[in-house]
Amino acid sequence: MLSEVLLVSAPGKVILHGEHAVVHGKVALAVALNLRTFLRLQPHSNGKVDLSLPNIGIKRAWDVARLQSLDTSFLEQGDVTTPTPEQVEKLKEVAGLPDDCAVTKRLAVLAFLYLYLSICRKQRWTKEDLELINKWAFQGERMIHGNPSGVDNAVSTWGGALRYHQGKISSLKRPPALQILLTNTKVPRNTRALVAGVRNRLLKFPEIVAPLLTSIDAISLECERVLGEMGEAPALEQYLVLEELIDMNQHHLNALGVGHASLDQLCQVTRAHGLHSKLTGAGGGGCGITLLKPGLEQPEVEATKQALTSCGFDCLETSIGAPGVSIHSATSLDSRVQQALGGL
Repeated sequence: MLSEVLLVSAPGKVILHGEHAVVHGKVALAVALNLRTFLRLQPHSNGKVDLSLPNIGIKRAWDVARLQSLDTSFLEQGDVTTPTPEQVEKLKEVAGLPDDCAVTKRLAVLAFLYLYLSICRKQRWTKEDLELINKWAFQGERMIHGNPSGVDNAVSTWGGALRYHQGKISSLKRPPALQILLTNTKVPRNTRALVAGVRNRLLKFPEIVAPLLTSIDAISLECERVLGEMGEAPALEQYLVLEELIDMNQHHLNALGVGHASLDQLCQVTRAHGLHSKLTGAGGGGCGITLLKPGLEQPEVEATKQALTSCGFDCLETSIGAPGVSIHSATSLDSRVQQALGGL
């Protein structure tokens, strides 16, 4: 039973290298972003459970007694289970969302209700607890995405940097905390269509596309090697290698047909400031990352961010290799996070 306010956070994620190639059995590197989603759990005595997701405009409340009356027999199985279609339908009834509710809102609420009914919270997390959190987070991903790879939930749980290869996920030891710009072009894209496009191009030009995928795999492996060598005392020469890998990977992704004019513009703008960028994720728009070398003067970083903003993009300065899911005391959070949580 939760007796006091509990603050929990988990990092975001970007793919460093290996987009699309990973679908064809190659290595991908994913890293945790120091842009965190915060969760505040606070006990109430009104017999209700309240959910507030301000970023997507969700504010709902349910009677605890009604939630507990649902069939929760899956809890008795002692392991993480996939929700059945019947359970999802029951959750839809309890959620009480209007028919015209946006899909993102509906899926977020259903994922919350399923996890809320399934998880017994702990405030001390052992390795076994984190493994359980990762399994449940994967089920939340399945509620939303259907057939996820497992990378997103693993990065958010464990943090740092992960290697993904043919369904196997492993952590990179002591990855350096690299500073980056994360830029959202705000161009929507269809991941499924982009993945299918690469597959069709591979079938049409196998002798051209297969070597591209092999080369992207080699880029991921070389990046993994360099990150392992950087440790706690990275050298400028290693950053120069990372920049070359970024440039090569971006050109390969364009050759695969998953680039976009907005991403080309992003790369051109940052290149004019002496920086190197690539798309992250599916491509076709979406987001890009820009590596910031040590010693870069802050006015130059701000000028780059302003130039990207002038293109109509959203740009955030952050770092990769962040800690995974964490418990916080209220006093440990900076004022902006405290203010945001206080407004819920």
